[in-house]
Amino acid sequence: MSLKAFIHVQHLLGTGHVVRAAGIGKALAASGVEVTLASGNRIPPTLDTGPLDVIELPACKSPDAAFKQLVTLEGEAVDDAWKSARVHASIQAFEKQDYDLLLTETYPFGRRQLDFELAPLLDTARARSRPPLIATSIRDILVRKKELWKERWMADQALKYYDRILVHSDPDFIALADSFPFADDVDHLVRYTGYVGGAPRPVFGSRDGADEVIVSCGGGAVAGALLSAVLDARPLSRRAEDTPWRVLIGHDISDDAFAIYRQSAAEGILVERARKDFPELLKHARLSVSQAGYNTVLDILVAGVPAVFVPFAQANETEQTQRADALARHGRAIVTPETGLTPERLAAAIDDALALPRSTHAVRLGGAEESARVLLADLQDRQS
Repeated sequence: MSLKAFIHVQHLLGTGHVVRAAGIGKALAASGVEVTLASGNRIPPTLDTGPLDVIELPACKSPDAAFKQLVTLEGEAVDDAWKSARVHASIQAFEKQDYDLLLTETYPFGRRQLDFELAPLLDTARARSRPPLIATSIRDILVRKKELWKERWMADQALKYYDRILVHSDPDFIALADSFPFADDVDHLVRYTGYVGGAPRPVFGSRDGADEVIVSCGGGAVAGALLSAVLDARPLSRRAEDTPWRVLIGHDISDDAFAIYRQSAAEGILVERARKDFPELLKHARLSVSQAGYNTVLDILVAGVPAVFVPFAQANETEQTQRADALARHGRAIVTPETGLTPERLAAAIDDALALPRSTHAVRLGGAEESARVLLADLQDRQS
């Protein structure tokens, strides 16, 4: 009889959470596990879920980067009736099978607004005559809370319910203690898996990117400050004024706005849409300039290229700033805040970053596969 796993994931704004959860699910499936992926938001059409049995729960999202409220996909605030339906759907999905593993993505180290659903789900799992192994999957950096009691609550929930904490990072760069004050309390549950993602991609054979400054902004929807500053920064740089700059803009930026950015670029700056060969461009580049999202930073670490980070820090977001600062402490990057960013300040940061050496450190990857290995070993230990 094959093992069965139930993965719960909720992405609220971006899609990184569900991408990582699906990656772990597919790695478990490749090892013979029957995997159910219960998603609290619509699965992106670009995400290959492969052999996973996908259950789409009543869907919700965050209307903005403040993450203060949940709304339906139609933009209506969720109410008690919606919450009751969501709890019922989650528990009903979980009770369809005798699962050996329950994996929650992020919770309890985030997604506290879903406690109304996930605490009953965990109680249901624990009440079984043969409870499943319960694990959580978290990225490299947690969002710091202004109130310490909220982080104490995270640790207490982990100690109450969880058998394993999977941290998707390379501890040589970023450890849980870098963003979580109670890391010592849960350390016996933690296993570092390496980054989820960063796998080899097709080589396109182009020499684009060679000796260039590569500027990227993910989808681009929250990168206005970076894009505005970079378009006038090249002639202000002492070390990079003689090299081509390539600005990659994602498809969250409208065609009209994209056209304005192209027309506004100073001489020597090429503006184009984001490219699938972005990791390959970085390997040839002289410097990367970007925000500090999980996937972008991973591509930069793999390439070994020096970097300037302008972390996204609107509302209460601290994740990107903490990730960027951690790499700066390792001599891998220069960080300049998004608030008050100017072409002059960005040019100065670029000059400082170009004095940094390239890195030959082999970044720990294979996080999805290592997560599956750790969980299967835990299950084997439990059975024996």
